[in-house]
Order: sequence, then C-alpha cells, then structure tokens
Amino acid sequence: MNANVSDLVSQFNFSKLLKTDPQTKSIVLLGKINSDDAIISIEKSHFITDESDVKVNELVENLQIINHNDVYYWSLALLAQSLPDFPSGKLNMIYPATETHIKKYGQQNFHYVLETPETYQKFVKPYIESMKGDRIKWVYNILFEGKESETFIYHDKDPQEGFVLLPDMKWDKINMDSLYLCCIVNRTDISSVRDLNGSHLSFLINVQNKIRKIASKTFPIKPDELRIFIHYQPSYYHFHIHIVNVKHPGLGDGIAVGKAILLDDIIENIKFRNDYYMQRNIGYLIGENHGLWNDEGFRESHYAHLRDNGLI
Repeated sequence: MNANVSDLVSQFNFSKLLKTDPQTKSIVLLGKINSDDAIISIEKSHFITDESDVKVNELVENLQIINHNDVYYWSLALLAQSLPDFPSGKLNMIYPATETHIKKYGQQNFHYVLETPETYQKFVKPYIESMKGDRIKWVYNILFEGKESETFIYHDKDPQEGFVLLPDMKWDKINMDSLYLCCIVNRTDISSVRDLNGSHLSFLINVQNKIRKIASKTFPIKPDELRIFIHYQPSYYHFHIHIVNVKHPGLGDGIAVGKAILLDDIIENIKFRNDYYMQRNIGYLIGENHGLWNDEGFRESHYAHLRDNGLI
C-alpha cells in the first residue's frame, strides 16, 4: 500500500479514543479509512535546541499569564514550530489495523504475574508459536526482502551472527535526546528471552558491542550514553533489541521494571548459569488486552499462585 500518508490521514474518520498519556504527551485514536480500521498516535515533540545558544523568544511565539506569586510565574504558551527542523509533534499510523493492534494500543488494566517455567511451557510457548507466521511477516520483509532498507544504519546478512540496525518508528530522527534504534537479528531460533542460553553468550556480547560502536560512529553519542535492553513479553516474537539515549525517559512503560531487561543483565545471568532463563520464574506486567491474559488457563495459573501464597 503506497498511498500518501497525508491522503490517508485526511480520510481518517474518528471512532473512539484508545489512550491518552500525560507522561509521553501522546494520544492514540481509533478510526476508519474507507472500511478498514486505522490507528493514529500523535506525540508532542521534545525541544530541539543548540545548547550553546538558547533563545527563548525563538522557542515561544505567544504567552498568556496564568498566575504569579512572589518570584514564581506560570503561563500558557504557543511554541514556535516548523517542518522539518522544529516539528511540534510526530504522527504514527497503523492501517489496516487488526484487532491485535487495537487491543495493544487501547487503555487497559495491568496485572503483575510471576511466570514459572511450567506456565511458560504449558501456556506461553504455545501462544508464542501462534503469534508467528504472517503475524511477523513485516519483520521478515525488513530482514530478507529489503523493506525499509533506505533507513538501515547497518546490515550484516550473515544468517547466524548478522542483524539489521535501524531507527525505531518511535524516533523522529531529529532529536538526539530521544534517539531510539532497533536491532533485529537475522537468526530465527530466538523468540524471546526464554530461548537464550549459554550457546548464545558470544552472540549477545558481539551484537551489543557492535551496536555501541556503530551507534557512536553514526550519531553524536558516546557508547556509554546508550541504554540497551529487550522486552518480556515483547511486542513480537522474533528476537530484537531496543537502543535508546539514556536521557530518554518518555517511553511509557518501555523502560520500566516489569517490561525491560538490560542486555548486560541477561549476559551476566547466562554467565552465572547457562539455562538461567529456562529455569527461573520471570515477573512482568501484562495488560488485560494481551492475548495471554485472554487464555483462561494462563489466568488461572496466575490466580493459583496468588492463592497458594495467601494473597487472595
């Protein structure tokens, strides 16, 4: 589908508000384009300034006083903005959107679960297998069909050691404070952290070292100014790594405990025990819209754990 994004947005007919987030200053809308569902998310941009010379009157076009008290003043403001240098926001769109997309981006309650190896084998692993195939075809388009190749920062085609490094769709490619990259590995035998063991140790170390070197050579950022992590549960079940500027806190739950796991921690845990992630319990947050939570057996195993510990 090669339609111009402006044309698609102009055809968007609002259906309902999926989510609004005061931390990330973002809003997610569900609507229709023609007869298909579409999701549009809009996030206000972070300030882009030259630290050597910040002129407030070039950032703000107009002010309206709210109040003041002693030395404190607070006002409403209109910000100066222009494309492409000073955008006021960033828009992402999913079209056509599936029911899975709608559930993922919708407002939902979350639960903390402690996934045991037994729960993983019985409920989570079959769910992961059900989420492959056509559901991650877009990943294979990037890795093997050259889709989005014009955005690649690095591409090693080796089937076992190689990976693609490219900007994440969450980054506007302008503001370095919000730098967000994604590394997608070529190998297809790793779905999540549960699959990692001692045989992957040198691979993980090599990938992380390459990411730090490539990113610091490509962008004005130092290797120790990068936060490198993975998610569990991830958004899609093909092993990928998130890379952000350590200054970037506005990721919602993306870097929160119960979601993000530092790649360095994974490496050190596997050094400690080869089958660490197959043998241990893993705690994480899961939303009620997630496919796993909709599995009655998975939910019952969670509540059985709470009952066994006298928590309900």
